[in-house]
Amino acid sequence: MAKRIEISVACAHPGDGFWQTMSVEEGTTALQAIQNSGVLEHFKELEIDQLSIGIYAVPAKLDTILARGDRVEIYRELLVDPKTVPRKAKKKK
Repeated sequence: MAKRIEISVACAHPGDGFWQTMSVEEGTTALQAIQNSGVLEHFKELEIDQLSIGIYAVPAKLDTILARGDRVEIYRELLVDPKTVPRKAKKKK
């Protein structure tokens, strides 16, 4: 019997978020965890071949083998560069 580990999958969108903790077999990839988590059903606009992911804020690939306690994070495209927001706010004053 394969050893199981606890991991989680997280994704946030404006006004909505997804967090699923799950037990998976050792050797599970980030892609497999994403597919089994339910996040693709929750956010129907996500396309598996277009995903940008990380594990605890460190960029990762879909074929990354997960370790106990890993949090797979699905990133969305930023609409505004966070570096420009303070400049815009200062110009309005």
